[in-house]
Formats: sequence, C-alpha cells, structure tokens
Amino acid sequence: MILYHGSNIIVKTPELVKQTRALDFGYGFYTTPNMPQAEAFAKRVTAIRKAGAASLSIYELDEVASFGECRMLRFDSANESWLKFVADCRNGVDAPEEYDLIFGPIADDDMKLTINLYLSGLYSTKEAIERLKVKNTYHQLVFKTDKALSYIHFQRGVLL
Repeated sequence: MILYHGSNIIVKTPELVKQTRALDFGYGFYTTPNMPQAEAFAKRVTAIRKAGAASLSIYELDEVASFGECRMLRFDSANESWLKFVADCRNGVDAPEEYDLIFGPIADDDMKLTINLYLSGLYSTKEAIERLKVKNTYHQLVFKTDKALSYIHFQRGVLL
C-alpha cells in the first residue's frame, strides 16, 4: 500500500510527536492513501505555519505484515461509532492505547461544520450521520506506536 503524508517538510523518518491540538484519532503519525488529500493538507499546513515548503512524503506499507501483527481499529465509513470516536478525540480524549493503527474516514473541512454542530449538541447523532453520508470521504491511516511505524518505509519526498 502506498501512503502519503502532507506537511511543510519532507518526513523521511516518521516519529510520534505529541500534538497540541485535538485530532480525529488522537495522537499519532497521520497518513492517507489519497494523494490529492495529502497535497491539500500540505498546502494548508504550510500556509498556517508560514514556514517550510508544501511537501509530500511517500511511503510504502506492507499491509499483510502490519495489519496482521499490529492491533488495529478500523472504521470503514463515517458511521455512529466513528463519529463518537472522533468526537471524543476532538474533545481531548486520546484513543485507547491498545491500538497500534487506526484506519478510517478523515473528518476534513467538508465535514467539520457537521461535527462541530454535533459536538455542540445542535445535531443529534442520527442527524449528524445522515449529513455525513452525503460527504465525499477520504481515509487516513494513523500510526499510534513505534511498532506500527516500523512497518512504514520512506520512498521519496516531493516538493509541491
């Protein structure tokens, strides 16, 4: 599997770095199998940080070995369990430590308003899920442990 990481720098050696903001799946190294999604994120993060250059880091992952040997939580769609999990993580509750990898939809800018309205209590779980079903969803694979990171291999970096 080919994975992409968008940033303001090329990341040859991924590391687990504590985040100062609440992310979809909590603390971890975020990747996506969707190149345009990673490119858009690289441009956005570079503009926000006002440093570096929009960059795409490209990795290869041995799915058979990593998925077979790592503890994985998988969300195949933006369903109720995914929404509650993302809501918890966005509220500062980190993902349970029993997972090495977490796979699932990205709560991107297109979904952000719906999730924020759900978090504020203005949307019920059912209403939020119905609204999220019509959104285009891209997926992410988050590496939560050093064990999981040992399965990812840097291929090349690209300046955008």
